[in-house]
Amino acid sequence: MSEFQLKNGMKLYYEDTGSGQPVIMMHGWTSTHKIYSAPVDMLKDKARFIIYDHRGHGGSKSANAEAPTMETLADDLNEIIEGLGLSEVTLLGWSMGAGAAMNYVRRYGCTALRQLILCDMTPKQLNDEEWKLGLYRGKYTKESIEKDSGKDFLSLYKDFAVGAIPKLRRIPGFLLKPKLKKKLSNCDESVLKSLSASMKAQDNRDVIGKITVPLTYFYAVPGSLFSPELSEWYRRNAAVPFKAVAFPDSSHMFISEHPELFAKELEKLL
Repeated sequence: MSEFQLKNGMKLYYEDTGSGQPVIMMHGWTSTHKIYSAPVDMLKDKARFIIYDHRGHGGSKSANAEAPTMETLADDLNEIIEGLGLSEVTLLGWSMGAGAAMNYVRRYGCTALRQLILCDMTPKQLNDEEWKLGLYRGKYTKESIEKDSGKDFLSLYKDFAVGAIPKLRRIPGFLLKPKLKKKLSNCDESVLKSLSASMKAQDNRDVIGKITVPLTYFYAVPGSLFSPELSEWYRRNAAVPFKAVAFPDSSHMFISEHPELFAKELEKLL
């Protein structure tokens, strides 16, 4: 077990595997670094992989002394890059991790990066009359937030989990809820709530045009949380070489569903 100590004294769990060009991979909301364990094992002879748990998640569950935002996660990433003396980094973020990557670019630019890979994430979660490429394929709006305010946290997480993994709809509620509670036990609820609110307040559409390194978008088909048209939006708004990779027969959890394919597509970029 390795721990990276932040300037504020809190510690983040991380793993540093392999050698060569550095690759940092950031997980999503309620997930952990373990989602990348299988691909890293397949590719550990190809590059140096750094995977870590965000505040309040997994091995970093106790890093919960403050209410973090997406900007906080970007600052944590910057500390890791500087603390480990990294440059020419391939930065990959999935879901919330992609949001953290966008915030990193906004706050620190691309000087330390070699390329950026965003996985199944929109730059703006809330949909409105002009933007339909947000959460739940255009259905999540300010009105949705108001409705959610009356729900308990487990119910909110169930809505997200079913959206991310449609096959969960077939599991009766009395069987599904204990599984979701166990999943949530790996995280600090206050941190999850803070990051969820921060993600929904984000609008990083302008960041995409500020990216100065090659950009790749990995997304699920047919089960993405977002419209497949989002990949074309990225293509139109990127000012750098852009590539989109669709993962067939997948949900938002395509990394764990198809680790071999994920590793194969990532290797092509290294």
